[in-house]
Amino acid sequence: MTLHLPNPDGTLRAYEPRTEPMTVPGGSAFTSRTVFSAAHVVADPFADTTPDGPAAVDWDATLAFRRHLWSHGLGVAEAMDTAQRGMGLDWATAAELIRRSAAEAKQAGGRIACGVGTDQLAATAATTPAQVRTAYEEQLAVVEESGAQAILMASRALAACAQGPDDYLDVYGHLLRQATEPVILHWLGPMFDPALEGYWGSSDLDAATDTFLEVIAAHPDKVDGIKVSLLDARREVDLRRRLPQGVRCYTGDDFHYPELIAGDDQGFSHALLGIFDPLGPLAAQAVRVLDTGDTEGFRALLDPTVELSRHLFQAPTRYYKTGVVFLAWLSGHQSHFTMVGGLQSARSLPHFARAYELADGLGLFPDPKLAQERMRNLLSLYGVNQ
Repeated sequence: MTLHLPNPDGTLRAYEPRTEPMTVPGGSAFTSRTVFSAAHVVADPFADTTPDGPAAVDWDATLAFRRHLWSHGLGVAEAMDTAQRGMGLDWATAAELIRRSAAEAKQAGGRIACGVGTDQLAATAATTPAQVRTAYEEQLAVVEESGAQAILMASRALAACAQGPDDYLDVYGHLLRQATEPVILHWLGPMFDPALEGYWGSSDLDAATDTFLEVIAAHPDKVDGIKVSLLDARREVDLRRRLPQGVRCYTGDDFHYPELIAGDDQGFSHALLGIFDPLGPLAAQAVRVLDTGDTEGFRALLDPTVELSRHLFQAPTRYYKTGVVFLAWLSGHQSHFTMVGGLQSARSLPHFARAYELADGLGLFPDPKLAQERMRNLLSLYGVNQ
């Protein structure tokens, strides 16, 4: 049945949804790449909350989605920015999420790594690097006690109070020395979080890169890898070629991931991506093709997804989470389109319409009829009669 989808200029276009469901079987662990999907949280739609109040999470649906990702062989990157850290998910709820997901991972036999940040602190110039270090330590302890791998996320508080590169070297050096297992370092660019402008002590990315590499070089045995989210493929390639032997590069580039994961004759990137939340089964299928050495087959599956990813991650990029949860709702992974912090309002109806069209065209929906019905209901809510 035809849907009439809104264009940005207020007109409507006719779209014929596909009728065949996506069928991608689960599978064993990957052999050529380590791949994490950063996972969203499912809000509790019946909780009486406000946008600035504590997050209310539907734990059953949230954990079920992680089991979905593990069933396709993907690792889960938990309590990251995709889970709305700093955009609705407070630290107390994030700590509970880490404990619950890590316990679920043990039962499911799934791989999990969890975000360690400082979001229990205010990000002001009055905050001290010592306070930042203490906040990081508190969160690192929670992750390590859960049995998960730690991902040291960028800190708004450190960005606000650091006086230069030395403060980053001191804080990260202290944390890496006390980490019990190798961690993943996360460099999140300001397009994902404007409060992280000038991270690593400089807005000059070349200078910032040198400081980042200095941290790694001083503690190579404590760094499993780095996650780079700068949306600059050339810079990521240059950076991964400068890494010490044995330190992985996990691409966080939701614009150029197929080429970065495929790599070149000098190396490749592993993956830790928010876009693999909605692309999970298809991404897993592509990586298994890559495991056989078929780079062309891998690109043939994953390249067509880039248009959808660039749409979801368009500026302001930090609101990509809204599109991710929207597609999870259309896909039947949750019964509602509600987000913690009320973030479901962060994108427009034309944005949702295009996301639906692109995802449907890729065959991402396990039940196209359900997706069509839910899209029709959303259009009706906005006053678009069919």
